[in-house]
Amino acid sequence: MNAPLRNPIKFDVQGLMKAIVESDAADAFTPKLSSAQWDILGSYLQPFGVNSGHVLIQQGADDRTLYLLEAGSLTVHYEDSKGRLRLAVINPGSAVGEGAFFSRNPRSATVQASGTSKIWSLTPLRFSELGKRQPEIALELAMALGSLVSRRLANKPRRMAVT
Repeated sequence: MNAPLRNPIKFDVQGLMKAIVESDAADAFTPKLSSAQWDILGSYLQPFGVNSGHVLIQQGADDRTLYLLEAGSLTVHYEDSKGRLRLAVINPGSAVGEGAFFSRNPRSATVQASGTSKIWSLTPLRFSELGKRQPEIALELAMALGSLVSRRLANKPRRMAVT
């Protein structure tokens, strides 16, 4: 399920910026950063590609990595004793992992690629480095993630999609 991609994907943080700027989803990630600031942020992010079926976040895991989706789609699932419930589909220009990133709590849901996807990750350590070296960018990123969490929590059917 987590096999490597057959064809290498080219990454450029400007592609991520474009996906974010063009997203019109209710839960779009909307930081207000210049192109130059995106280039700086890109040096703190780790890009990677995944195939359909790849599990990005496992419910209950202690990982706090934040993921930004450039291309493809992700599904968010919650599992209880009665089975699996799909909570949301995450489209390009949005983020997942924001709940654990801020709360330090275990992951509240499982996130899986539903197609070949281009993803950028940000660990808490790299965010801390960003905050020390580029505080304006780190603050804007945190504010945009806070806005994303607020909008997801206000959407009752998708409330548990805060991962």
